[in-house]
Amino acid sequence: MTDPMLLKRFDTPDEVVEFEKGRFEIVRIGDMTIGRATYRPGWKWSLHVGQALGQSHCEVEHTGLVLSGCATAAFVTGKVIEMRAGDLFYIPAVPHDSWVVGEEQYVSLHFLGADTYAREAE
Repeated sequence: MTDPMLLKRFDTPDEVVEFEKGRFEIVRIGDMTIGRATYRPGWKWSLHVGQALGQSHCEVEHTGLVLSGCATAAFVTGKVIEMRAGDLFYIPAVPHDSWVVGEEQYVSLHFLGADTYAREAE
């Protein structure tokens, strides 16, 4: 019989996607893929992730928790929401951009969308 307990840490992620001014670390545990986004001041999705993918907007559905800093979710409709430390967020799979607000690093955990974030559309 195998031990049912499994511990993992973001100190040793299963995968890392690096881009200018940020990184997205992926940990797979059980049936879940969890991501940790870390973005430095000045990071913007459309410039630092989307440009390399040939995309102007992210269309990944996200559910997550902001650990530190502040960033936006800016929808093509013109609606812009700021997400701050302690906020749980849900962003639907509609075109949106995002950027860090202020001079503090932004860190969030992603419980939905981590397996397809920052990757080319297939």
